[in-house]
Amino acid sequence: MRIFVLAVLAAGTVLSAAPSQAQTYDPNYPVCLQVYDDMVHYYFECSYTSIAQCQASASGRAAQCVVNPYFAKPSPKSGPRQKRRHKH
Repeated sequence: MRIFVLAVLAAGTVLSAAPSQAQTYDPNYPVCLQVYDDMVHYYFECSYTSIAQCQASASGRAAQCVVNPYFAKPSPKSGPRQKRRHKH
């Protein structure tokens, strides 16, 4: 009987769990617009290259601009390689 109750509780927990959302941050852009649908629900639009650009889009909306925590900074370009001279 105890196993049956645990199985029912486990099934209920799995079925009542809220679906998780995939990563919404685009790593190609440094700024995201966080748009609020209501007091609890919101989503991100990560397609801005500057805070000013994002703020222009956020103007008049229930939204705010945030720094993208997953922005993949471009790797620094290395200059020409120099050969090392070995002393004998």
